[in-house]
Amino acid sequence: MSIPDFAARPQLAEDVARFVRRRIFEGTYPAGSYIRLEQLAAELGISVTPVREALFGLRAEGLLAQQPRRGFVVLPITKRDIADVADVQAHIGGVLASRAAELITDEQLAELDRVQGQLEAAYHADDHEAAVRLNHAFHRGVNVAAGSPKLAQLMGQITRFALESVYPTVEGWPEHSMRDHRVLLDALRKRDGDAAREAMSEHLCAAAGPLIDHLAGRGVIG
Repeated sequence: MSIPDFAARPQLAEDVARFVRRRIFEGTYPAGSYIRLEQLAAELGISVTPVREALFGLRAEGLLAQQPRRGFVVLPITKRDIADVADVQAHIGGVLASRAAELITDEQLAELDRVQGQLEAAYHADDHEAAVRLNHAFHRGVNVAAGSPKLAQLMGQITRFALESVYPTVEGWPEHSMRDHRVLLDALRKRDGDAAREAMSEHLCAAAGPLIDHLAGRGVIG
């Protein structure tokens, strides 16, 4: 994985956390390996302060543990972890989608259609970074349309654990995701809250199995 130009980016701690999280999920940092502040800061060409903030944040997420004089050690990721996150996402995401179906405007629907078109183009072009960004924008658009900012904020916090950066590389998932999004969009156009809830919940639940298989194949989980 290439190293982004961190020195030119704001919100460095968040960017570093995303970078480290992705390395963990890709198997670059396997369970039991150590991440050291100075070494990572030198690799990224930044000061140790945002790296320290990022690693403490990842410790709070349960991805790292801190050991005196040895740095931060990567903790194992389990199948239960992946399934639990998917279950919580499915419940909250379903509620938000149902509310969105009641409140969404024609302009918001048009924007979701536009984002979905770009997302499908990114998938077809194997542009993984664009696909991750556009998929996030699609789901955020649904959540904002729900008119429940606190619940949407909670969903955003949970999404940090959802391995968004990995999904474009999971075999068969892009096609599955595109179909699911179209079903959801149809329910939103019809202002059918029950159908929207079901479509979103099934979409988020369905992601867990392929992701577990993908991570197991890379040796990230046992």
